Amino acid sequence: MSPWLTVVGIGEDGFKGLGKNARRALLGASRIVGGQRQLDLLPVCIRGERQLWPSPFSLAPALEQRGEAVCVLASGDPMFYGVGASLARQVPSDEMLILPAPSSCSLAAARLSWPLQEVVTLSLVARPLAALNAQLFSGVRLLLLSNDGQSPAAVAQLLRERGFGSSRLSVLEHLGGDAERRIDSTANAWDDAPIADLNVIAIECQADSNAPRLSRLAGLPDSAFQHDGQLTKRDVRAITLARLAPTPGELLWDVGAGSGSIGIEWMRAHPSCRALAIEADEGRQQLIEHNRDALGVPGLHLIRGKAPQALAGLERPDAIFIGGGVTREGVFETCWEQLKPGGRLVANAVTLQSEVALMNWRERYGGELTRIHVAQAQPLGEFDTWRQALPITLLDLVKPLDA
Repeated sequence: MSPWLTVVGIGEDGFKGLGKNARRALLGASRIVGGQRQLDLLPVCIRGERQLWPSPFSLAPALEQRGEAVCVLASGDPMFYGVGASLARQVPSDEMLILPAPSSCSLAAARLSWPLQEVVTLSLVARPLAALNAQLFSGVRLLLLSNDGQSPAAVAQLLRERGFGSSRLSVLEHLGGDAERRIDSTANAWDDAPIADLNVIAIECQADSNAPRLSRLAGLPDSAFQHDGQLTKRDVRAITLARLAPTPGELLWDVGAGSGSIGIEWMRAHPSCRALAIEADEGRQQLIEHNRDALGVPGLHLIRGKAPQALAGLERPDAIFIGGGVTREGVFETCWEQLKPGGRLVANAVTLQSEVALMNWRERYGGELTRIHVAQAQPLGEFDTWRQALPITLLDLVKPLDA
């Protein structure tokens, strides 16, 4: 089937800025679907029926016209945080033609003379601002697609709170149009001036002297998390995550999540990593919610309940960590049954009873047992001595592909 759907990227310069193929598609379309701002950019010579996206948003106005000559209008590049990506999940590629315009990030990088391949891009459109926390490192350049005119002030406040008030901000409005404007400042000096809703925020990150140093590698300082003592400590956490081995796109179950540290560091390993934190204690649930936002992974999904009952109906995981509930009946069996073939399961034990459970599971399912001893130097009178933390027993096993 030849393409019946054409997705046209349009910039602030409107119809005059479109290429020949995009103009021809719009002139020949029987129906044109888009937002009010995009539709208003079309001249009267475009005769096709114009239709707004519904609220709440739905792709139905385009999909229901399959077989007609339909055009969808999108801002800039439709495949860059745009409607083209949503349509591509529903429409076969041989039925759809995508004609992009320069994205707002491409235009911003051109104005700033920033090599785009060296820039981290992030969308704040209908997304939590807390995701920015995972991107804050000195020397990093960020381009943020704003949600609205309030976004720059909110970003400046977050930078100040996170110890990045020295960072330089450039806000670029109406890129590519007659009303284009650029405002430069620092987060500390941002004065909350009125900003157009259509804007991009450029940040050159600069940490203040008191900013915490938080790596992307596993093993954040324990002080990075709020906790009530139920926390997988730094060195053990680093070893545990090395055994869980997060890779892009994978899903983790963090069973008995405590303060959420394992699931949070799993998601910080790569933007596409996902995690479900299963926790029954209400106080710890609040700690998980705080920690996930503070450390930049607001997408971590909290499951409020006790395993194994709370595991029913959840998406099957690629990896599972059992940090709490090792001795609870049915927890391991349910986790093992739901784990995908080839998936990894890691369980930690600190008590004799939970250690016995790990030994029994190893005898039945195989895997590797590791004893972790961590000692820290602490004062003893005028001298120092080693203070031994409680030893941790770790079970690491992989589910056979034919299981």
